[in-house]
Amino acid sequence: MPLILKSGVFEQGGEIPTKYTCKGDDISPPLNWQGVPENTHSLVLIIDDPDAPDPKSPKTIWVHWVLYNIPPDISRLAEHITSTTLPSGASEGINDWRNRGYGGPCPPIGRHRYFHKLYALDSVLTGLKDPDKTTVEKAMQGHIITQTELIGTYKK
Repeated sequence: MPLILKSGVFEQGGEIPTKYTCKGDDISPPLNWQGVPENTHSLVLIIDDPDAPDPKSPKTIWVHWVLYNIPPDISRLAEHITSTTLPSGASEGINDWRNRGYGGPCPPIGRHRYFHKLYALDSVLTGLKDPDKTTVEKAMQGHIITQTELIGTYKK
């Protein structure tokens, strides 16, 4: 079975409800997955926006959330996960607001795409201290068993 990532609040390519954005409660959406390979030691979730600041002329990939070392027996993240409600063993990296935690969609111009990328790794990432997306991606190199993505969109 392939690794599949879903949300109960938006479909693949669908609009992310305002509740999960800067115009709403700015809380993380519920996510669930299935098909984690048996030899998985940890999972990584990265949410980013490749359309920043303007989808017609993107200049950067804006990072909204970095979670790593999610235990492989976890198959969902409830709505509004915070540093204090993370699954045991999981850690948060630094987003592009230079904070830990989830930062919801808040596009300045146009409709943006938000990639929710889930990776199954054959290891647990160690030695990371306040890592950003680039650091986590570098640590994952050579350890990705499989990956999947869920794309949502949003326009203010």
